[in-house]
Amino acid sequence: MTTTPLWSSIAATLRGEIGAGQYRPGDRLPTEAALARRFGVNRHTVRHALSGLIEDGTITTRRGAGAFVSRTPTDYPLGRRVRFHQNLAAAGRLPEKRFLHIETRAADADEAEALALPPDAQVHRVEGVSLSDGQPIAHFISTFPAQALPDLPAHLQRTGSVTQALAACGIPDYTRASTRLSARRASVIQARHLMLREGDPILFSLGINVGPSGQPVEYGQTAFAGDHVTLSILPEG
Repeated sequence: MTTTPLWSSIAATLRGEIGAGQYRPGDRLPTEAALARRFGVNRHTVRHALSGLIEDGTITTRRGAGAFVSRTPTDYPLGRRVRFHQNLAAAGRLPEKRFLHIETRAADADEAEALALPPDAQVHRVEGVSLSDGQPIAHFISTFPAQALPDLPAHLQRTGSVTQALAACGIPDYTRASTRLSARRASVIQARHLMLREGDPILFSLGINVGPSGQPVEYGQTAFAGDHVTLSILPEG
């Protein structure tokens, strides 16, 4: 049986307390000596735990002053209307999407099924990173029906927003038809984009968005950085 290292458990506990608001941005954490007494470990183990929080940007240290909280996880609601820019702006965060790759190609079996397309249909595949206040919180791959949305890639490049690009293509509104969430470990590529280590925890989402007529317009696969974002499931309505 694999045993979680003490330093990793301490780091996870402190992340959870920071995420719950027990320590807010700018707050100073207890001293190494106080943390060592609390967790019943030596100061070397505490330093190892704090180094993990420093590495992922959760805390910063000031020589002679201690460790301070630099940020808290982004609260990201999931509901019938998932709007990245609006959600983050409402939470007082600065939203940004960076498109890494956009291509048009034949749909694979999963994409064709999700978008209700014939097997030989063309799709636009968009890969990118979503950021909150400059911090990467999600790596996404979204697929759209190319025949129904021929000009979507150009609008995505121009607007930097899926919502605005779909509106420019004649889809002023869309809603989430289904969402599946699972816990996974970050792959090498996901870790690289999300500034994590390979194997770090992520939340993986599979979602299908539909237009006003009920026709699927987007099949999304999103890896959320487990330490950087808190997902809130909103009631249907």
